[in-house]
Amino acid sequence: MLRPRMFLLVAGVSLLIVGLTQGQRLRGYFIRKAAVASAGIVEEELPIQELKTLRLTEQARKNLGLVSRPAKAQVYWRTLEIPGEIMDRPGYSDRGVTSPAVGVVAAVHAFPGDLVKPGDRLFTLRLFSEYLQNAQAELFKATREVQLITEQHVRLEGLVKAGSVPESRLIELDNQLRRQTALIQSFQQDLLTRGLTPEQIRSVTEGVFVSTIDVVAPPAIEVPVEGVAGPPREVGSAAVAQSDVLAVGAGSFEVQQLHVELGQQVQAGQLLSTLANHQSLLIVGHAFKREASVLARAAEQRWPIGCSFAEDDQTDWPPFEDVLEIRHLANSIDSETRTFDFFVSLRNQSRAYEQDNRAFVIWRFRPGQRVRLRVPVEQMQDVLVLPAAAVVREGPEAWVFQQNGDLFNRLPVQVLHEDRLQVVVASGGSVKPGLYLAQSAAATLNRVLKAQAASGLRADVHVHADGTVHGAH
Repeated sequence: MLRPRMFLLVAGVSLLIVGLTQGQRLRGYFIRKAAVASAGIVEEELPIQELKTLRLTEQARKNLGLVSRPAKAQVYWRTLEIPGEIMDRPGYSDRGVTSPAVGVVAAVHAFPGDLVKPGDRLFTLRLFSEYLQNAQAELFKATREVQLITEQHVRLEGLVKAGSVPESRLIELDNQLRRQTALIQSFQQDLLTRGLTPEQIRSVTEGVFVSTIDVVAPPAIEVPVEGVAGPPREVGSAAVAQSDVLAVGAGSFEVQQLHVELGQQVQAGQLLSTLANHQSLLIVGHAFKREASVLARAAEQRWPIGCSFAEDDQTDWPPFEDVLEIRHLANSIDSETRTFDFFVSLRNQSRAYEQDNRAFVIWRFRPGQRVRLRVPVEQMQDVLVLPAAAVVREGPEAWVFQQNGDLFNRLPVQVLHEDRLQVVVASGGSVKPGLYLAQSAAATLNRVLKAQAASGLRADVHVHADGTVHGAH
């Protein structure tokens, strides 16, 4: 019980001493002010002016994540920001697989999400097409007829030489042989288009008819990617980007959708499934008619187009370094949105993995993904380009903050252009190249500065115990 009382006694004595000390300082300050006033002496005071300097400790800068970099004069292209989205490339991205004949789906070998190679089995169909059965029968009959004519031709050749049979009989057999050979070729071609393989057609000629056929993945195609170059180049460069051609080879088709079920009857030409390959895509931008001249000039000059992809995880993918260019502009306007479209070719990135002995593919960019396109409009010389968070605005005024040790000086700037990400300010005046400028948190710094001004304290001055005020040193 004695220790708590002793602690309270010591604390009370300490507070009393601090109060007396502060009271003596304040009393000394007011006594000095009263003496000066009674003597008629006007004491020089610091001029009252708007605060422009803020002091931040190292810990405060870390809490704000504040980084300062030297300002550099550079060339900047003012851009027009236009919304858009990624879409499949018609004629290349999606491929339909159809039934070659009337039949029933006996087996499904590839399911949505599976990665298949050209020639891999997709479906097995059990045939009951009367036309296909007749075609096989006619092929077999024509093949047997050729054999009979050939045998008869061999028998008659000796008789013709002996003169007992006229030569016209051999000529007639030769004509029949040519007609049957032409029929065989037509039946073979018809069966090939119906999905039968050359091996199956040879078995038909031997009398073994085909009752089931396999529907396989289509062969590889070449997908041109226009307007996509390798290393970045400057706007207005005379270098022309080379068109690239991507070979869609083995393992490049993904089963996107099944349109039939097991046991379902299908007709010839009916869609069975849709295969997809998103290696070559298009970005479609939605612009207004007043922006058509800017887009046309960018397309004609082949200026590189900037692009920001929404929901893009850049950590798991290699850097996207392709230079995008406008491929073509639409020549019609949407009647509802009153916008017209323009198109930019996009080369996709992918990676594959295996699970349960099946291959799967992951694409970086997907149809329907939103983007923001930045189309070059005007070149600006000798300007300073800062992040949007480095500039704070109040009405017509705009400021940046220059770092000088722990002090941050607020400097007025002239804003020439700004967008969501960057602000372009004029070089010269209070802001010149080489000054270390805060790259973020300008709005926060300005609020702290205003709060400091409202409190009557300045960051670059301090008050001594005797009441005198001095500049920071």
